[in-house]
Amino acid sequence: MMKTVIALSMVVLAVSVSSAKIKPQKTQDMYKVTMVSPVNGSYTISPALPDDGMVASGTELTVRANSFDGYSLDAIYYTYKGGMWGTTSVENFTPTMKITVDKDMSVGATFVKSDLVDNLNVTHDVVYAQPGVKPLKYDVYSPKGAENLPLAIIVHGGGWSSNNEDIMRGLARELAIGGKYVIFSIDYRWVNTLDGDEEPNSMHELIEDVFGAIAHIQEHAAEYGGDPTKIAITGDSAGGHLSASAAILSPMIGDGGFGKANGVYEFMPSYMPQGKTVEAVNKEITDAIKVAAPSYGPFNASDFKQFMPKDAGEDYYDAVSPAAHVPNVGERVIPYFIVRGTQDPLISNEVVQPYVEDLKENGQTVEYIQVEGAGHAFFDWKPDAQTRATFARYGVPYAAEMKSFFDSVLY
Repeated sequence: MMKTVIALSMVVLAVSVSSAKIKPQKTQDMYKVTMVSPVNGSYTISPALPDDGMVASGTELTVRANSFDGYSLDAIYYTYKGGMWGTTSVENFTPTMKITVDKDMSVGATFVKSDLVDNLNVTHDVVYAQPGVKPLKYDVYSPKGAENLPLAIIVHGGGWSSNNEDIMRGLARELAIGGKYVIFSIDYRWVNTLDGDEEPNSMHELIEDVFGAIAHIQEHAAEYGGDPTKIAITGDSAGGHLSASAAILSPMIGDGGFGKANGVYEFMPSYMPQGKTVEAVNKEITDAIKVAAPSYGPFNASDFKQFMPKDAGEDYYDAVSPAAHVPNVGERVIPYFIVRGTQDPLISNEVVQPYVEDLKENGQTVEYIQVEGAGHAFFDWKPDAQTRATFARYGVPYAAEMKSFFDSVLY
């Protein structure tokens, strides 16, 4: 590969009359760019990197990816240190990505087997609302020729304070195998001011975003070949809580405000279809959610108080806790599929088991699987090799189990 010679700015020496000392000017900032070896494809960077990988700040790199036979591009990406989990990846889903160098970073491309995506129409970044600084989006994975299929909606995790819908694309592709579901992977606001909002976001507003996404998805489901009256909802970690909230708390959708009046806690979706009343949206969402699969998540706000508003009391905790509102099977039927890893350091069996027991005591069907040897977040999909290997080991087989459970309810 041709190597590009990086021209360093000239060091100008100035002679001070008073001190007669030589004072060099500051040289241009340089950053290390590391190429990650690709598997099942290749990529090029232009201009080519120097042997030591040191690149001048502000340099624009163009990355072009090519997949090998039998494989398709997953993403071009760059990763840098920082963010809630120690590193952050920025991803692009087209064969060309432009990157401006402004920090040390690793650059790479990932590829997946073509049979995972060849039969899908993938639509990225559908904006459903913008209640704050961040546009709220979802991605759609629709089987080609889809017609009136049930919907599977995924809510990502990340401590209610990181990640977006892209991290669930591995699970989305697995649930789309067989062409039985139109998959929607949704994003939502982060708690506090982590999105850049001046006013802190509270937990109930994240739940309102999930309801807003569902309302928007129902309104547009037919455009992707989906049936808005049949919904399976899943999510992992924080998304486990939010997906369970969507399934259990939808009867609390309303316009009475959230805690503004004594004893009144109602969720106002962050998106409302034009011409529909909040009562109609309440009924449509409540009637449509037929099955839930919240993975390794907490269900009682007492288990995640640190993410709550400082002035929140027990009434607030109860209002955002699915565990406080489990319906009896005589009122609503919501079968549950729940998994957690036996080596999960964040969500213990003691967090999940009481919810499982409460569901069973109310007559709900529950399949609870503790995955031997698995840690936390095994349904996540990130470009690093370790996360992808974990997904292959645990995410793939238990996505198949989840889909089979959905089938038992919706087919």
